Amino acid sequence: MSAENTFIASLRALAKAPEARGLEDDAAVINLGNQTLVITHDTIVEGVHVRDTDDPADIAWKLIAVNLSDLAAKGARPLGVLVSHMLGEDDDRFVLGLSEVLAHYDVSLLGGDTVGGAGRRVWGCTAIGSAAHCPVPDRRGARPGDAIFVTGVLGKAMLGFKGVRGFEPAYLRPKPLLDEGIALAPHVSAMMDVSDGLLLDAARMARASGTVFDLQRACIPVAAQSRFEDCIRWGDDYQLLFTAPSNAVFPTAATRIGTVSENGTAPLLLDGSPPDASRPLGYQH
Repeated sequence: MSAENTFIASLRALAKAPEARGLEDDAAVINLGNQTLVITHDTIVEGVHVRDTDDPADIAWKLIAVNLSDLAAKGARPLGVLVSHMLGEDDDRFVLGLSEVLAHYDVSLLGGDTVGGAGRRVWGCTAIGSAAHCPVPDRRGARPGDAIFVTGVLGKAMLGFKGVRGFEPAYLRPKPLLDEGIALAPHVSAMMDVSDGLLLDAARMARASGTVFDLQRACIPVAAQSRFEDCIRWGDDYQLLFTAPSNAVFPTAATRIGTVSENGTAPLLLDGSPPDASRPLGYQH
């Protein structure tokens, strides 16, 4: 088990409220009167999640987008965000990017914090949304017999990071699938966004659901077949991974990539066998 997983496991004993969903999901879900709130938080570290040379305007966009993607995975409409910003060079560029992404997704800035410090810069965002459908989709809802689906194409962010012409925006300014998540929420049994790589995130959903995800290599849509393994392991795609009955009809485009089966010795199979263990399934700290 990785250090990150070990630490998260130690926190689960503290996260006893049902709203925390056992720390197995993308966000907390809180019923408040006649409204269900969805709350999520993500942090970006310079030199880890973004490059030292990335424009702060793009960093601001990415910070908000990755949090909105967690709301999309819960079928939630954004209500607002709180942002923490570590002061440094080109703060005006960060404000420009922040204004662009907030305007693009019609999201309000509700508050946050500013700090000074030395070393790598760190940014954080808490996003608050209102669930468009209840029950709110959960990573833990996949059932044996369900089919597994993914929106879009995987690997574009990886190609953008590598400098392949035409793919740079996919890495620098990801687009959370808010409309798609809201449309899919009534139809899915489980849903999450693909942030750390298809294989790792599929394994997480399978483990949370107590099932096995058997993915079919030939069915997985990737941006470059010659780099298939990178496309399914690299992450940063923010497509939606979900399960649903095999005969379900969806209001948005998606590709069937596998089947959910009963719990077994491994949570994830690729063409019926565990993936190559010599490579990590996806991104972990």
